[in-house]
Amino acid sequence: MADALVTMTGINKWYGELHALKDVNLNVHEGEVVVVIGPSGSGKSTLIRTINRLEPIQEGEILIDGERLPEEGKGLAKLRAEVGMVFQSFNLFAHKTILENVTLGPVKVLKMDKGEAEQRARDLLERVGVGHQADKYPAELSGGQQQRVAIARALAMDPKIMLFDEPTSALDPEMINEVLQVMLDLAEGGTTMVVVTHEMGFARSAADRVVFMDKGEIVEENDPESFYHNADTERARDFLSKIITH
Repeated sequence: MADALVTMTGINKWYGELHALKDVNLNVHEGEVVVVIGPSGSGKSTLIRTINRLEPIQEGEILIDGERLPEEGKGLAKLRAEVGMVFQSFNLFAHKTILENVTLGPVKVLKMDKGEAEQRARDLLERVGVGHQADKYPAELSGGQQQRVAIARALAMDPKIMLFDEPTSALDPEMINEVLQVMLDLAEGGTTMVVVTHEMGFARSAADRVVFMDKGEIVEENDPESFYHNADTERARDFLSKIITH
Protein backbone atom coordinates (compact mmCIF):
# COMPACT_ATOMS: atom_id res chain seq x y z
CA MET A 1 0.00 0.00 0.00
CA ALA A 2 1.14 3.55 -0.67
CA ASP A 3 2.73 5.57 2.10
CA ALA A 4 0.22 6.82 4.63
CA LEU A 5 -1.10 10.35 4.18
CA VAL A 6 -1.54 10.62 7.96
CA THR A 7 0.68 8.72 10.38
CA MET A 8 -0.01 8.97 14.11
CA THR A 9 2.52 7.20 16.32
CA GLY A 10 2.40 6.84 20.10
CA ILE A 11 0.02 9.76 20.61
CA ASN A 12 -0.66 10.71 24.22
CA LYS A 13 -2.68 13.67 25.38
CA TRP A 14 -3.73 14.79 28.84
CA TYR A 15 -6.17 17.43 30.03
CA GLY A 16 -4.77 17.90 33.50
CA GLU A 17 -5.28 14.53 35.18
CA LEU A 18 -7.44 13.14 32.39
CA HIS A 19 -5.51 10.90 30.01
CA ALA A 20 -7.57 11.71 26.89
CA LEU A 21 -5.53 9.79 24.28
CA LYS A 22 -3.52 6.73 25.28
CA ASP A 23 -0.75 5.47 22.98
CA VAL A 24 -2.79 5.98 19.84
CA ASN A 25 -1.36 4.66 16.57
CA LEU A 26 -3.26 5.27 13.34
CA ASN A 27 -2.42 5.42 9.64
CA VAL A 28 -4.72 6.86 6.98
CA HIS A 29 -3.87 6.20 3.35
CA GLU A 30 -4.64 8.29 0.30
CA GLY A 31 -8.21 7.81 -0.91
CA GLU A 32 -9.21 5.99 2.27
CA VAL A 33 -12.31 6.78 4.32
CA VAL A 34 -11.78 6.08 8.01
CA VAL A 35 -14.78 6.40 10.32
CA VAL A 36 -14.07 6.80 14.04
CA ILE A 37 -16.83 5.68 16.40
CA GLY A 38 -17.19 5.07 20.12
CA PRO A 39 -19.09 6.19 23.20
CA SER A 40 -19.18 9.82 24.33
CA GLY A 41 -15.92 10.83 25.97
CA SER A 42 -13.94 8.10 24.22
CA GLY A 43 -11.49 10.57 22.65
CA LYS A 44 -12.84 10.58 19.09
CA SER A 45 -13.07 14.36 18.66
CA THR A 46 -9.80 14.89 20.50
CA LEU A 47 -8.11 12.43 18.12
CA ILE A 48 -9.37 14.16 14.98
CA ARG A 49 -8.49 17.61 16.34
CA THR A 50 -4.88 16.59 16.95
CA ILE A 51 -4.43 15.83 13.23
CA ASN A 52 -4.26 19.55 12.40
CA ARG A 53 -3.03 20.58 15.85
CA LEU A 54 -6.23 22.22 17.00
CA GLU A 55 -5.39 20.09 20.03
CA PRO A 56 -1.69 19.92 20.93
CA ILE A 57 -0.29 16.56 22.01
CA GLN A 58 2.16 15.87 24.82
CA GLU A 59 3.75 12.72 23.41
CA GLY A 60 4.08 11.07 20.04
CA GLU A 61 4.46 12.13 16.43
CA ILE A 62 2.02 13.07 13.69
CA LEU A 63 3.09 13.14 10.05
CA ILE A 64 0.98 14.59 7.24
CA ASP A 65 2.16 13.33 3.85
CA GLY A 66 5.54 12.49 5.39
CA GLU A 67 6.05 15.88 7.06
CA ARG A 68 6.06 16.30 10.81
CA LEU A 69 3.35 18.58 12.14
CA PRO A 70 4.87 22.01 12.88
CA GLU A 71 4.29 23.43 16.36
CA GLU A 72 3.19 26.87 15.23
CA GLY A 73 3.84 29.70 12.79
CA LYS A 74 3.70 29.73 9.00
CA GLY A 75 4.47 26.04 8.67
CA LEU A 76 1.41 25.17 10.74
CA ALA A 77 -0.78 27.57 8.75
CA LYS A 78 0.40 25.95 5.50
CA LEU A 79 -0.29 22.50 6.86
CA ARG A 80 -3.74 23.49 8.09
CA ALA A 81 -4.51 24.66 4.55
CA GLU A 82 -3.83 21.07 3.42
CA VAL A 83 -6.15 19.58 6.04
CA GLY A 84 -9.81 20.49 5.56
CA MET A 85 -11.95 20.52 8.70
CA VAL A 86 -15.72 20.44 9.10
CA PHE A 87 -17.08 20.91 12.62
CA GLN A 88 -20.37 20.23 14.39
CA SER A 89 -21.14 23.94 14.35
CA PHE A 90 -20.72 25.38 10.91
CA ASN A 91 -18.38 28.23 11.92
CA LEU A 92 -19.35 30.37 8.93
CA PHE A 93 -18.74 34.13 9.06
CA ALA A 94 -22.20 35.59 9.69
CA HIS A 95 -21.42 38.98 8.12
CA LYS A 96 -20.12 37.52 4.86
CA THR A 97 -22.14 36.01 2.02
CA ILE A 98 -21.92 32.31 1.25
CA LEU A 99 -19.69 33.06 -1.74
CA GLU A 100 -17.40 35.26 0.40
CA ASN A 101 -17.16 32.54 3.05
CA VAL A 102 -15.92 30.05 0.47
CA THR A 103 -13.51 32.41 -1.34
CA LEU A 104 -11.89 33.90 1.76
CA GLY A 105 -9.34 31.11 2.37
CA PRO A 106 -8.20 30.65 -1.23
CA VAL A 107 -7.71 34.43 -1.71
CA LYS A 108 -6.10 35.18 1.67
CA VAL A 109 -4.10 31.99 2.28
CA LEU A 110 -3.49 30.51 -1.16
CA LYS A 111 -3.20 33.98 -2.81
CA MET A 112 -5.57 32.87 -5.54
CA ASP A 113 -6.91 35.44 -8.01
CA LYS A 114 -10.30 36.68 -6.77
CA GLY A 115 -12.10 35.89 -10.02
CA GLU A 116 -10.63 32.39 -10.13
CA ALA A 117 -11.52 31.84 -6.46
CA GLU A 118 -15.10 32.93 -7.08
CA GLN A 119 -15.50 30.63 -10.07
CA ARG A 120 -14.11 27.72 -8.08
CA ALA A 121 -16.37 28.59 -5.13
CA ARG A 122 -19.45 28.65 -7.36
CA ASP A 123 -18.50 25.25 -8.82
CA LEU A 124 -18.08 23.80 -5.33
CA LEU A 125 -21.33 25.31 -4.05
CA GLU A 126 -23.05 23.77 -7.07
CA ARG A 127 -21.40 20.44 -6.28
CA VAL A 128 -22.78 20.41 -2.73
CA GLY A 129 -26.21 21.54 -3.92
CA VAL A 130 -26.34 25.14 -2.72
CA GLY A 131 -25.16 27.01 -5.82
CA HIS A 132 -28.33 29.11 -5.89
CA GLN A 133 -27.60 30.38 -2.34
CA ALA A 134 -24.25 32.00 -3.16
CA ASP A 135 -25.32 35.60 -2.49
CA LYS A 136 -27.23 34.91 0.73
CA TYR A 137 -25.91 35.15 4.28
CA PRO A 138 -25.52 32.10 6.54
CA ALA A 139 -28.53 33.03 8.72
CA GLU A 140 -30.76 32.77 5.64
CA LEU A 141 -29.84 29.10 5.13
CA SER A 142 -30.99 25.97 6.95
CA GLY A 143 -28.52 24.08 9.14
CA GLY A 144 -28.09 21.41 6.49
CA GLN A 145 -27.36 24.03 3.84
CA GLN A 146 -24.88 25.80 6.12
CA GLN A 147 -23.04 22.56 6.76
CA ARG A 148 -22.83 21.89 3.03
CA VAL A 149 -21.35 25.39 2.61
CA ALA A 150 -18.83 24.53 5.33
CA ILE A 151 -17.85 21.43 3.34
CA ALA A 152 -17.47 23.53 0.17
CA ARG A 153 -15.36 26.03 2.09
CA ALA A 154 -13.01 23.27 3.26
CA LEU A 155 -12.80 21.82 -0.27
CA ALA A 156 -11.97 25.25 -1.71
CA MET A 157 -8.51 24.97 -0.13
CA ASP A 158 -7.90 21.81 -2.19
CA PRO A 159 -6.90 19.85 0.93
CA LYS A 160 -5.05 16.53 0.91
CA ILE A 161 -7.42 15.19 3.54
CA MET A 162 -10.82 16.13 4.96
CA LEU A 163 -11.62 15.81 8.67
CA PHE A 164 -15.24 15.72 9.83
CA ASP A 165 -15.97 16.09 13.55
CA GLU A 166 -19.56 14.89 14.07
CA PRO A 167 -20.75 16.98 11.13
CA THR A 168 -24.42 16.03 11.49
CA SER A 169 -24.86 16.09 15.27
CA ALA A 170 -26.18 19.67 15.38
CA LEU A 171 -28.68 19.11 12.57
CA ASP A 172 -32.38 18.31 12.56
CA PRO A 173 -33.04 14.73 11.43
CA GLU A 174 -34.39 15.68 8.00
CA MET A 175 -31.20 17.63 7.23
CA ILE A 176 -28.79 14.88 8.18
CA ASN A 177 -29.17 12.89 4.97
CA GLU A 178 -28.48 15.85 2.68
CA VAL A 179 -25.10 16.37 4.40
CA LEU A 180 -24.31 12.64 4.49
CA GLN A 181 -25.08 12.43 0.76
CA VAL A 182 -22.48 15.11 0.01
CA MET A 183 -19.97 13.20 2.16
CA LEU A 184 -20.83 9.93 0.37
CA ASP A 185 -20.23 11.63 -2.98
CA LEU A 186 -16.84 12.84 -1.75
CA ALA A 187 -15.95 9.35 -0.53
CA GLU A 188 -16.92 7.81 -3.86
CA GLY A 189 -14.86 10.48 -5.62
CA GLY A 190 -11.72 9.33 -3.81
CA THR A 191 -11.41 12.08 -1.19
CA THR A 192 -9.30 11.00 1.79
CA MET A 193 -11.51 11.39 4.85
CA VAL A 194 -11.45 10.84 8.61
CA VAL A 195 -14.97 11.08 10.00
CA VAL A 196 -16.12 11.08 13.61
CA THR A 197 -19.81 10.25 13.52
CA HIS A 198 -22.70 8.46 15.19
CA GLU A 199 -24.25 7.74 11.79
CA MET A 200 -23.79 4.01 11.48
CA GLY A 201 -25.41 3.83 8.06
CA PHE A 202 -22.79 6.21 6.71
CA ALA A 203 -20.02 4.19 8.33
CA ARG A 204 -21.33 1.02 6.73
CA SER A 205 -21.74 2.44 3.25
CA ALA A 206 -18.77 4.82 2.99
CA ALA A 207 -16.00 3.60 5.29
CA ASP A 208 -13.04 1.54 4.17
CA ARG A 209 -12.22 1.08 7.82
CA VAL A 210 -14.01 1.59 11.11
CA VAL A 211 -11.92 2.59 14.14
CA PHE A 212 -13.58 1.94 17.50
CA MET A 213 -12.36 4.04 20.44
CA ASP A 214 -13.12 3.76 24.13
CA LYS A 215 -11.52 5.56 27.08
CA GLY A 216 -8.89 7.25 24.93
CA GLU A 217 -7.70 4.07 23.23
CA ILE A 218 -8.19 2.53 19.82
CA VAL A 219 -9.76 -0.74 20.88
CA GLU A 220 -10.12 -2.27 17.42
CA GLU A 221 -10.25 -1.40 13.74
CA ASN A 222 -11.63 -3.38 10.85
CA ASP A 223 -13.61 -3.14 7.63
CA PRO A 224 -17.26 -2.21 8.30
CA GLU A 225 -18.83 -5.60 7.61
CA SER A 226 -16.37 -7.48 9.83
CA PHE A 227 -16.70 -4.89 12.59
CA TYR A 228 -20.49 -4.74 12.64
CA HIS A 229 -21.11 -8.46 12.27
CA ASN A 230 -18.14 -9.88 14.08
CA ALA A 231 -16.51 -7.36 16.45
CA ASP A 232 -13.49 -8.78 18.23
CA THR A 233 -13.85 -7.17 21.63
CA GLU A 234 -16.51 -7.21 24.31
CA ARG A 235 -16.32 -3.40 24.52
CA ALA A 236 -17.17 -3.03 20.83
CA ARG A 237 -19.95 -5.62 20.96
CA ASP A 238 -21.45 -3.88 23.98
CA PHE A 239 -21.32 -0.50 22.18
CA LEU A 240 -22.90 -1.93 19.05
CA SER A 241 -25.69 -3.62 20.99
CA LYS A 242 -26.66 -0.22 22.42
CA ILE A 243 -26.76 1.66 19.13
CA ILE A 244 -28.03 -0.95 16.68
CA THR A 245 -31.50 -1.72 17.88
CA HIS A 246 -33.10 -2.84 14.64
